[in-house]
Amino acid sequence: MTDKHFGLLGIGVGPANLSLAALLYPHRELPSLFLDRKESFGWHDGQQMPGSSLQVSVLKDLVSLADPTSKFSFMNYLHDQGRIYHFLNAQFDAVPRQEFRNYLEWASWRMKNVVFGEEVRSVDFDGVFQVRTDERVLTADNISVGVGSQPWIPPTGQLWKAPSQFHVCDFVDKAVGLGGKRVVVVGGGQSGAEAFLDLISRERGELPSRVSWFSRRRNFLPIDDSPFTNDFYMPCYSEYFYGLERATRKRISEENVLSSDGISESTLRAIYQRTYHHRFIARSPGLIRLYPNREITGVARAGTGWELTAVNKDGPGEPQHVTTDVIIWSTGFRSRLLELLAPLAHRLVCEDGEYEVDRAYALRWDGPEDRNIFIQNGAPAQRGLADKNLSLLAWRSQRIVDRLRGVQREEQLSSFVEWADEGSEDGGLRERV
Repeated sequence: MTDKHFGLLGIGVGPANLSLAALLYPHRELPSLFLDRKESFGWHDGQQMPGSSLQVSVLKDLVSLADPTSKFSFMNYLHDQGRIYHFLNAQFDAVPRQEFRNYLEWASWRMKNVVFGEEVRSVDFDGVFQVRTDERVLTADNISVGVGSQPWIPPTGQLWKAPSQFHVCDFVDKAVGLGGKRVVVVGGGQSGAEAFLDLISRERGELPSRVSWFSRRRNFLPIDDSPFTNDFYMPCYSEYFYGLERATRKRISEENVLSSDGISESTLRAIYQRTYHHRFIARSPGLIRLYPNREITGVARAGTGWELTAVNKDGPGEPQHVTTDVIIWSTGFRSRLLELLAPLAHRLVCEDGEYEVDRAYALRWDGPEDRNIFIQNGAPAQRGLADKNLSLLAWRSQRIVDRLRGVQREEQLSSFVEWADEGSEDGGLRERV
């Protein structure tokens, strides 16, 4: 039996679907509901380390780049909390990640179309989408799925579920009681850097006896946050990228991964300064070990701890062996096809484990054209590094809203860079007057 029908039903309430919920909120002609199995909002709560900050502008919030007047903007959050002047006076170089997480939670509290504590079990289609939860059956003309990601550990870490090995997503709860122990951090991105910095910044009684940092990258490399690189995170480039051949898109993403997954310069500077302190001032030269350009090829038990085997990617020398008490895997996340869409799997178009989407992020399938399955955060091979980044969050959500409303709005001015050959002397540039 069906309880209620919606114009759009969202599954999962991370930042992506929360952005869509916010932009749909004023459109009463399109009733929407967003469900999440969690009892309350959360966003990387296990990685909210002291001092961690966003790597994007705070204007890249849920709504501002699509609708600057929305009441769900970060600026309105500060105003509502009565601390907008304090925030300005604090002169943060980058917004604290915990602050942004609190903003997202604040927004979720204020949306009546967002419900927590209800899990979607399956989705089927019979003229309308039939969404079965653990409490009821709902129907909808369209659905939007926020594709979550799972912590990923390389095959060499087969024993990683032991208490002394864990993914960085659980750092806050599990990286405790490490005073005097040997700790290894594996992964050279921002989360690995933040974990490493936290460990080497602890007070004497909580300070490990040795902290080693391994990365497959040639060095501990900074994020490329330069102006022209940031053009990769504009709507016009996303459109250009979408039109390229699959092999070309893959190569571009690999070449520019540091525009998304590099380390903030402030974090690198803090790590270098702490290393200087321990080496020369505190006279603890054995505390910190830095191993870039290393491939972890094995993990084995060694007494009560672990032995890592690593090889230097530059040469055929003997493998390196490092013993440790604790391993923290900062090796990223992976998305996967969704089990809840299994009843529709035979009707969906996939390639290399990714659903194919159109320009409005709707899945390609054999159903009616006016019935859409929107996928958020699930098309990096088609939309590039920006797909899982906050940068195009509001723009992507607005694309979906426009599809639902049957409107096509004028885009912001295009990039200074002429990504495509337009076939005209002015490169296709059009000034808005």
